[in-house]
Amino acid sequence: MGIFKPTMYKKSIFDIDYSLLKGRGITCLIFDLDNTLGLIDNSKCPLKTKRLIKKLQDDFLIIICSNNTKRRLLPYLKELGIGGVSLSMKPATYGLQKIKKKYNLKKKEMVIIGDQIITDVLAGKRFKIMTILVDPLGDKDLKITGLNRKVEEKILQKYEKRGLLKRGNYYE
Repeated sequence: MGIFKPTMYKKSIFDIDYSLLKGRGITCLIFDLDNTLGLIDNSKCPLKTKRLIKKLQDDFLIIICSNNTKRRLLPYLKELGIGGVSLSMKPATYGLQKIKKKYNLKKKEMVIIGDQIITDVLAGKRFKIMTILVDPLGDKDLKITGLNRKVEEKILQKYEKRGLLKRGNYYE
């Protein structure tokens, strides 16, 4: 499996079989923020996302790990009553290491869920935890993310030619 190929690929966070993750021993769900939990223009957590996260809190520790600022992240953390790491520097593993240490987790208990191969999937693969790629919620991205998407598109083209990963072909 390639360094950019996620463990799972789903359309959105609402299409993930969380009972399957629980059965695999996952206890901590680490979500990316922008275009994974909400659009980059959402200053508050969307209601549908909030309902899902609240339900998941019965079975999992929920954390947001974002490359965005604390100011951007804080409204979500307060509204959801969860922890998070801002300026996590994905694809570096700094944020994931911080989460593992703070919550005394084992890597086999952690999964990162996000919309970018270049940041979320690569960080998870480098940290050797389970990764779940979801499609971005919207087309609008931060400027740096726009550059990442161009690189991501090249990776996806190579992976598709090799039959490894294709946008829209979801798997577990």
